[in-house]
Amino acid sequence: MRLGQDMGIVEGKIAAITASTRGIGLACAKRLAGEGAKVYLAARNQERAQGVIDQIREAGGMAEFVRFDAADQETYAGFVNDVVAREGRIDILVNNYGSTDVSRDHDILNTKFSDFSEILLDDIRSVWDSTQAAVAAMADKGGLSIVNIASTGGIYPDLSRESYGLAKAAIIRLTKDTAIQYARKGVRANAVCPGCIATDAVKRNMSEEFTKAFLSTVPLGRLGEPEDIANAVLFYASDMSAYVTGGVMECSGGSGLGTPMYPLYQAMSRKG
Repeated sequence: MRLGQDMGIVEGKIAAITASTRGIGLACAKRLAGEGAKVYLAARNQERAQGVIDQIREAGGMAEFVRFDAADQETYAGFVNDVVAREGRIDILVNNYGSTDVSRDHDILNTKFSDFSEILLDDIRSVWDSTQAAVAAMADKGGLSIVNIASTGGIYPDLSRESYGLAKAAIIRLTKDTAIQYARKGVRANAVCPGCIATDAVKRNMSEEFTKAFLSTVPLGRLGEPEDIANAVLFYASDMSAYVTGGVMECSGGSGLGTPMYPLYQAMSRKG
C-alpha cells in the first residue's frame, strides 16, 4: 500500500467489490484502498470481512462491510443500494463473484441442462442485478466505473466447464452493452479476463504435472497472481482509463496469444 504518501489515483472514490475476502477480490480491495478509495467489502462472511477491514484500516485505508450472499438474490442489487444509501453514490463497482461446480459442469454431452442453467444464471445474475442498481443510481451523475471480472474461459473454447465459459462470455457481452448504452450517462464499463491465477483454491487443485504442462502454453512462463488482476482493475477503475469503455483486457501471461503450436515449438526448441 502507498497510504500516507502521494495522493492515490482513486482518492476519495467509493468502491464496492463482491467476493472480496480472499483471492482476486481481496487483492482488489487492498489495491483500491491503498490508492485512496473507501472500499466496501461485499461478502457473506462478516467475520472474515472484518479481518480484511482491520488490515486495511491498520494500513491507513478506509473499508466497510456490506452484505452480498450468492445464495440470497436479494443481495445482488441490495449491496449496491446499501452503499448508495450510506454514501449517496457509488463510483467503482467491481463484480468479482463467479463460481462453477466441476462435478456438474462438463462438456456439452455430459452436462445436464438443469445444472447448466443453474450455474450459468448464478454467475450472470449477480452482475446483471448489481449493474442495474449502480446504473440506476449513478446515470447522469457521472463518474461510475464498472469493472467486471470475466475470464479467458469466456474467450477461448474449452473441453469442459461449458456453463462457466458461456457465463463469462455473456458477462463480456453485458460489459460491452453497458458501455455503449450508458456512456453518455457518465458510465464506463470494462472487463478484466484472468487466465490461471494462483489463488489458494487453484494451487490446491493443480498437480505439479498439470502445472508444468499448463505453463508450457503461457509465454510469460508463470501463473498469475491476484495482484496482477488487481492492477488491471485499478487501471479500469481509475481516471487512468478515462477514455476507455467497453474494453476487454486479457490478463493471462499471453495464453492464447500465439499459434496453437506454441507449446510444441517450445518443446522442440528445447530438444534441439
